[in-house]
Amino acid sequence: MKGNTREQLLLAGAFAAVYVVWGSTYLVNYIAIQEIPPFLMSGMRFCLAGALLMGLTMLQGKPWPTPEQWKYGAITGFLFLAVGTGLVVWAEQYIDTGLAALFVAFEPLLVVLMVWMRRAQRPGWNSILGIATGVGGMLLLVGQPRFHNDPQTWMGIGAISIGILSWGFASLYVTEVNLPVSRMQTASMQMLGGGVVLLFAGFAIGEHRGFSLLQVSQKGWFAFSYLIVLGSWLAFSAFNYLLVKVSPEKVATTNYVNPVVALFLGWALNDEELTFQSILAAILLLGGVFFINSRFVRGRTVKIPLFSKKKTETL
Repeated sequence: MKGNTREQLLLAGAFAAVYVVWGSTYLVNYIAIQEIPPFLMSGMRFCLAGALLMGLTMLQGKPWPTPEQWKYGAITGFLFLAVGTGLVVWAEQYIDTGLAALFVAFEPLLVVLMVWMRRAQRPGWNSILGIATGVGGMLLLVGQPRFHNDPQTWMGIGAISIGILSWGFASLYVTEVNLPVSRMQTASMQMLGGGVVLLFAGFAIGEHRGFSLLQVSQKGWFAFSYLIVLGSWLAFSAFNYLLVKVSPEKVATTNYVNPVVALFLGWALNDEELTFQSILAAILLLGGVFFINSRFVRGRTVKIPLFSKKKTETL
């Protein structure tokens, strides 16, 4: 009984970490980039987290990745983190954190379309319904009056659109290349590859000019540390624990919960506007994700994972 209770507590803690930490990273990223330029902040975060994770895998006796694995680790890190995550963080200068999370929630629907186009795998009716529902939600989201005649908001939406396209493509590409068996080692390589690119990008566009680490407040360092310790380490460990202990469809519930957490935290802690249109758009978007993450067999719903869990969405 004690063993069962302990495992139940671990499972509850893992789900809480995955739901709350992932959902909160949108707001915490926003707090961090108030004091640290977005590309430099993300680059430092991923380089530090990646180096420490790689060190941990070495202590565990994992073999050093081959040159080919390093190449693909860097490429997927560029797609997932430098473009995918980096542009979303950059966009949070111009768009509410909760809305950013809702835009990102559209990514699984893009993956279905990409699978259809790239692999000639026609989606089922449930996926087609999910895509239609999600597109309706996205149109509602971007059709709000507050977005009209606001070029900065549209700049943020454009950046997120590029980011989720990159993430969606990477979600397919990562299943076709040679990467280490260890998820932790793969994640560390991707973080290092993506982090280095983000640092170069930050210096290239001049984010370092006028910026000093000495000017960062305790609040800024707390947000930065939160992203490394909780966003990259704790959530990643919890995610992998859940993949081993529970069915994939239960892990996939993060697709529905994280945007809701982000939307609530942005409204409650960051004074972000939560309109009826935003709520309705959220319902449609997340409903679309539910449909494409399920298939109907003899009138019974059986949830299936959308794509390979090599995707490093925990980061």
